Amino acid sequence: MKLPTILLSILLLASSLWAGQRPNFMIIIADDLCWRDLGYEGNAEVKTPNLDKLRGESMHLRGMFNPATSCSPTRHALYTGLYPIRSGAYPNHTRVYEGTKSLFTYLKDAGYRVALQNKEHIGPKPSFPYEHIEGADDLTTTKSFVNRDAAQPWLLVFASNDPHGPWTRGPKYDPTKLTIPPYLHDNKITRELLAAYYGEISKLDEQVGALMQLLSDARQEEDTLVLFVSEQGSSFPYGGKWSVYDNGVHASAILRWPGKVKPGSSSAALMQYVDVPPTFLEAAGIDPTKIDVGCPDANGATGFDGRSFLPVLRGESDHCRDYIFAQHTTIGTNGALEAYPMRMVRDTRYKLVRNLAPENTYTIGGIHKGEPIESWKADAESDYKLADRVKWLFKRPAEELYDLQSDPEEMKNLAEDPAFAETKAKLRGQLDEWVAQQGDKGMETEHLANTRQGKSDDEPRKKKGKKKAAK
Repeated sequence: MKLPTILLSILLLASSLWAGQRPNFMIIIADDLCWRDLGYEGNAEVKTPNLDKLRGESMHLRGMFNPATSCSPTRHALYTGLYPIRSGAYPNHTRVYEGTKSLFTYLKDAGYRVALQNKEHIGPKPSFPYEHIEGADDLTTTKSFVNRDAAQPWLLVFASNDPHGPWTRGPKYDPTKLTIPPYLHDNKITRELLAAYYGEISKLDEQVGALMQLLSDARQEEDTLVLFVSEQGSSFPYGGKWSVYDNGVHASAILRWPGKVKPGSSSAALMQYVDVPPTFLEAAGIDPTKIDVGCPDANGATGFDGRSFLPVLRGESDHCRDYIFAQHTTIGTNGALEAYPMRMVRDTRYKLVRNLAPENTYTIGGIHKGEPIESWKADAESDYKLADRVKWLFKRPAEELYDLQSDPEEMKNLAEDPAFAETKAKLRGQLDEWVAQQGDKGMETEHLANTRQGKSDDEPRKKKGKKKAAK
């Protein structure tokens, strides 16, 4: 009778020790935040003391990129490790194909408890089997989740609504004292909107501080890997959202993992949101190369599009990818009038953008209607340089090529310059290969975007409600 009891005790002890070795995971996601608009990224006018402190305790992943330029496809990619067209989640307000699995699935199957707080914007539910925690600022239930069972590791995604518009929360900034970024037009309306947007970034920073305090109070700071990402850019014209310029696809990312990641370190290794699930799984002792994601690519492969960057975190390597990719689908976006799809490939220096329907006019609600674009149009009547920039928002050529080393703001299109023909051809080849692997059929795929909206196959898209009330 004693032998089975002893064996059971040994097994339970081993299980407990293994659970202690597996980290908890916390992902903090901003909402419509341009990577440039944070204190630790060099914007001294935006007050982000909690994020600045977290950066000092983390590795700054300076080469992190989104694979899409609107909220829903970006989040699906972050959770599934798959690029949007392969998974089916490529327009906004979208869902993955039935049977697709996510980080929530894999960690839950491995014994983790998993939860997501606040903004969801993903589906269908069987692909994302998390507990949902309501509330943007109230961490009462979050605290209960974190402290529920000391022997069980957990994954928590805190998906903030800040600084998504309308910008009504956070401390007040003086519009007259702001420095306007070079990619925005400086006028009174732009300044007022920028001040309100900065206020919501500071509100996000308060949430980050509260979450880190929660970990400290729970005495789980040392056991938790924390990843912060900025999402896909702000909704200002040229602020990033709805474009594949770096303001949109370059994400600010910092990762804190005590005892594993060197505080205050940084890496320029190219990586993407799709690389997060494989990395987290490997950190939890699960081989990501053995995972069947439930959604094969066009070649029949059933593994992740992403790859683990754990060697980068350990300081063993400063390389993850040679190229990163992104796409944007306008069909299904609020206020979209015509299809204006984009595909992009980028290496460490050059970027190629392919606009699939340059004959159309790019018009969506977010950047082509209302303010600040109406005031920009008015000012453009007496400013020919501004007029050219406004025109570019509505009409672009079939190809764009940028040297990001000499032109980080992506203002000079080199696509027709013969001196860059070889560079363009190399990037074209990489983009063509990615498009084929994803099963991307260009305009045919774009015109199927409406069929990929809604939370399930039998639920049509619902109109998005207004953001939370100001507090």
